[in-house]
Amino acid sequence: MKSLFTPDGNAEIIDRINKLTPSTPQVWGKMNVSQMLAHCQQPLKVAFGEVKMKQGLMGILFGKMMKKKLTGTQPFQKNLPTAKPFIIANPGEFELEKTKLIALVKKFYSEGPNALSKDPHPFFGRLTDEEWDKLSWKHLDHHLQQFGV
Repeated sequence: MKSLFTPDGNAEIIDRINKLTPSTPQVWGKMNVSQMLAHCQQPLKVAFGEVKMKQGLMGILFGKMMKKKLTGTQPFQKNLPTAKPFIIANPGEFELEKTKLIALVKKFYSEGPNALSKDPHPFFGRLTDEEWDKLSWKHLDHHLQQFGV
């Protein structure tokens, strides 16, 4: 599995982000490209402890089961539900959102596992560094595929 902690994996995601334009159409889903760029920042901010959220009832009931499924080898399914705080109705300007996302991806590599939050994930509960990495990689890969890059 590719990793945001490695120079090659990190560079691959950034290269794919850089292929996006303000008019890149989605292959599936409802978000436009700017909304997707803003949306993808939110889980990374949770990973770094910059956004704090409490674990809700759905996470308590289903989080461990879903964690096992989503950290496995299969890619994310299309049209999975999005947590309400991660739905971005009014994103900033495309280039700003792109720059902010790239900075967060670079931070994953430059600061490594030590930058990751030790707080439980708001849906999945406690995560290892490897699980944070897998979820982050797969989430970014999923949305970049959503926009054909």
